Amino acid sequence: MVDESTLPKYLRISIEEYEENKDNPLRWDIYADDLYGSINSAQHDGDITKQEADELRQKYLGLEPNPIV
Repeated sequence: MVDESTLPKYLRISIEEYEENKDNPLRWDIYADDLYGSINSAQHDGDITKQEADELRQKYLGLEPNPIV
């Protein structure tokens, strides 16, 4: 389980903004894209693991992990 209090500040902000706007049909996609990008950045910068990134993508964006084959 990801300890969200230890996430990089930019990722915590993206999560907060997504949560505030996810029910707004005119804006949710902007914040979903931003959150997806922030998760990817944190993973590729080594701030979170692939497993943590997958967990965040699933929790907030409903995306299932894509196994690398």
